[in-house]
Amino acid sequence: MKPLRGVILDVDGTLVDSNDAHTSAWVEALQRGGYNVPREKVRRLIGMGADNLLPEAITVEKESEEGKHLSDTWSEIFKEDYLHGLKAFPRTRELLERMRKDGLKLVVASSAKDEMLRTLLDIAGATDLIEGKTSSDDAVNSKPEPDIVKAALDKLGMGANEVLMLGDTPYDIEAAGKLGIGVVALRCGGFTDVDFERAVAIYDDPEDLLKNYDKSPLARK
Repeated sequence: MKPLRGVILDVDGTLVDSNDAHTSAWVEALQRGGYNVPREKVRRLIGMGADNLLPEAITVEKESEEGKHLSDTWSEIFKEDYLHGLKAFPRTRELLERMRKDGLKLVVASSAKDEMLRTLLDIAGATDLIEGKTSSDDAVNSKPEPDIVKAALDKLGMGANEVLMLGDTPYDIEAAGKLGIGVVALRCGGFTDVDFERAVAIYDDPEDLLKNYDKSPLARK
């Protein structure tokens, strides 16, 4: 690997403690649509966009009339009932500031819609620290497909061997891996080390990574 120059950031579950909220909103949206999907099943799918979550959860395509309705219902529930109560994980901004201090360029790769992503970045205290962002509006397919991560890599203008990704789900690892990008995984999104088998390193949360920064893959040797 060449010297590290950039980091691609996931947001939900990585910088902001939002995965349980996404789960609750999806469970309620599916119930309104007549589907009683176990919360545990939905929770395992958080990190995917609706285009992948809906077929996995209930075999409904997002672009169908029903899929669009369910996706819109989820978005309304999440924004009205959960979004503005979310908080960043402890020391998230300090971690981002440390990366910027080290000269790393930061770009966001999120499955969220652009409007929602702007709010999440404000919650994370990250808006002024990132070079750019890519959302579901910039990609045909969401994670675990590589489209969003590829768009972020293009914004950085760097090679895959000059970049790492910071994420919290196996879908981040799968998407980045298809491009040859290594992932530093965080457990705070609710997944386990078994899910992070292909990660280059694993930490509890942004605070844990910051505490161990100098020995982490992010440290510029």
